[in-house]
Amino acid sequence: MPAEQGTKENPWVLKTPPGTSEYTLYKDESHDPPILVCTVGKTVLHYDLRAIADLHAMLKQHGDWMPLGSADEQKPAIEGTVEAWGRSPDNPIGGWYGLKKGYRGRFGMYLPPLLEALGLAEVEHNARNNRMRAL
Repeated sequence: MPAEQGTKENPWVLKTPPGTSEYTLYKDESHDPPILVCTVGKTVLHYDLRAIADLHAMLKQHGDWMPLGSADEQKPAIEGTVEAWGRSPDNPIGGWYGLKKGYRGRFGMYLPPLLEALGLAEVEHNARNNRMRAL
């Protein structure tokens, strides 16, 4: 029987929406709050694990394609994008899903491919300006 995917021993191996970079994600449910650990090269980012269910629910409510709008923490997110929602005081956790200060951004880059891999969303894979929608 294959090992469960999304663990430290068997992380999800994903590509960014444009397909230019590979990264891994896994769940760490022993952390408080439970987190997603995202490793891109030597950089490690943490996102609240609730991001998966919360993003899917928001996309279902949105009902149409939504731009990803990925941006680093230090740059402003474009309103109406997945990135802006991932740091908005109006989202279910009231702010950033990214948990490591200085590395809280890029929500719109690293979470959409995970939702796609889980069968929860469809993601475009163009060179730029990608969008996603709930399935």
